Amino acid sequence: MSNILIKNAKIIATMDDNQNEIVNQSIYCENGKIIEIGECNNENYDSKYTINASEMVVIPGLINTHHHLFQNLTRCYTNAQNESLFGWLTSLYPIWNKIIPSDIYISSLIGLSEMVMSGCTTSSDHLYLFPNGSKLEDQIEAAKNVGCRFHATRGSMSIGVSKGGLPPDTLVEEENFILKDCQRVIETFHDDSDLSMLKIALAPCSPFSVSQNLMRETAILARDFSVGMHTHLAENKEDIIYTQENFGMRPGQYIEELGWLGNDVWHAHCVQLDQSEISLFANTGTGIAHCPCSNMRLASGIAPLRNWIDSGVNVGLGVDGSSSNDSGHLLNEARQAMLLQRVNLGADKFSAREALYTATRGGAKVLNRNDIGQIAVGKAADFAIYDLNQISLSGTWSDPLAGLVFCSPMHTAYTICNGKIISETGNMCNFDIGISLDEHKSASKRLLDL
Repeated sequence: MSNILIKNAKIIATMDDNQNEIVNQSIYCENGKIIEIGECNNENYDSKYTINASEMVVIPGLINTHHHLFQNLTRCYTNAQNESLFGWLTSLYPIWNKIIPSDIYISSLIGLSEMVMSGCTTSSDHLYLFPNGSKLEDQIEAAKNVGCRFHATRGSMSIGVSKGGLPPDTLVEEENFILKDCQRVIETFHDDSDLSMLKIALAPCSPFSVSQNLMRETAILARDFSVGMHTHLAENKEDIIYTQENFGMRPGQYIEELGWLGNDVWHAHCVQLDQSEISLFANTGTGIAHCPCSNMRLASGIAPLRNWIDSGVNVGLGVDGSSSNDSGHLLNEARQAMLLQRVNLGADKFSAREALYTATRGGAKVLNRNDIGQIAVGKAADFAIYDLNQISLSGTWSDPLAGLVFCSPMHTAYTICNGKIISETGNMCNFDIGISLDEHKSASKRLLDL
């Protein structure tokens, strides 16, 4: 399916530079790119597939900037349900230690499918543990089968509990091996071309699981190969205390000293950054992956999203790990992001459209891409299309676009990535989701000894 026409859409929210919203117009795409937006009646257009979108809302494909796909094998794990970050991690590490390569594949397949069916067309993932021969390519294969754009990050942990870190020694790797494997996956998989479907970034896990030397060396390697850099930072108060006690500085000072600032860097969470650190991010173009549901689940705090944006920080949304969020629905993150800002600041301080912008164009900026996240001629043919006649949107006729955020999380009628329909009415187009769910269930029960 190289050519596609989205015909007479009720609303097209472009998220372009002027944030135009177009009514009763069409979008024509060829070879993964948007060719025309408007009447699209050119007789030379050879539409292989036409979608009647007369009662549908079209937005750019949603962009997820932080995830841990493998964790959907241990959703709402009993012993970790009421723990904050550190207790939650130490409860789950022994289970994750049993993961095998096929678990990485099937969790990635199911997790990305969950994202796609709700409207996500580009997802990052932070895979930071590789037990029992697991490799980054186990999830890269899954992303190819799903058909979404994928930013795979080669994560790492090198400081185990015996050296003062949080993870067990059985889940950490030797630093020279980590760096060597990082170079291998970049050289093997990274595609920096226009409309790339697969990019690699490097992602030491956190201040409490990697050394300062690994952080520095990873930054040097990433910049030698012009790939992105990602890690967790300032997630909660315990995180701040750990950084101060072990390094004698706040997180902003820590990352500045290690070379982890710039538009090629994005940090997850950042809930506890102070104003000087927020200004540091804004002045350097450093991005933040905001994960509101996970922050609430683990009682990490309410991130100052309004302040970040007003200060000029690039912010996108992330669902975070499926064991700390227990869901992979980016519209739900947009909804919670909006509601949390209103709790502290007022009902007029963060709008549904701002939430959608953060989930699309904001995510593109965080991932340092200008080819996705908006509906404009020449940009990627990535769309989330929602049917206004579904129960979740019934009654939203005064402003159905806002309904995508205010109303309950929903599936798309169509999710299109690179000009191809990859999900339709809650089903995946490239494989049998039922068979894959059975495989996922077996893997989960094996890990949980059920």
